Amino acid sequence: MAQAKIHAKMTDGPCKFSRTMSMADRSGRLLENLDQLEMRVEALRETASAMEQERECILEMLQSIQNSQEMRNICAGEREELDLTADRLMGRTLSVEISVGTIRNSQQEEALRNATSIIDEMAKKLLDDMASGRQRLLALLAACVTEAPPVAIDQKFQAVVISCALEDQKKIKRRLETLVRNVENAEKNIKIMDNQKLDDPKANGCQ
Repeated sequence: MAQAKIHAKMTDGPCKFSRTMSMADRSGRLLENLDQLEMRVEALRETASAMEQERECILEMLQSIQNSQEMRNICAGEREELDLTADRLMGRTLSVEISVGTIRNSQQEEALRNATSIIDEMAKKLLDDMASGRQRLLALLAACVTEAPPVAIDQKFQAVVISCALEDQKKIKRRLETLVRNVENAEKNIKIMDNQKLDDPKANGCQ
């Protein structure tokens, strides 16, 4: 009887040990699979984010072409044809919908709303005073960069941006950069048009 119990314990021992190792191996394989999937998820988000930025860049370039001085210097027929082509490309670009969601806590949600509100209000003021608006935009942009900016930093806006999620901080910076470029392009076009007006013989009273 005693020998039977000893024999049973000896036979049970390896089985329990084997089951434990098998579970550990299985858990390790699952964890390795999850680690690999996590890397693929991050790569997917980075790819989608890059596509999102490419979409924004294409739209900005199309708008820049349509508003460029070169478009004004060609005949009406050619300009209309180019406008139609640009509109078609813009429509096809807008049909591409890319969305990379950002996980935020309540503080980051509030910070994003505040930052968006500040930029929206600044964009509206550009229509009234482009020169001072551009300086204000540069101050906001300076709050989003790590290197020493050439203009004064908007400390209040910087505190708001720092409270945002990292992905939102990048999007805020990109939006401000786009606004600054649009203002600079608009200022160039205004100067070109003004110079053309001054150079027009009819504008100077000449026939």
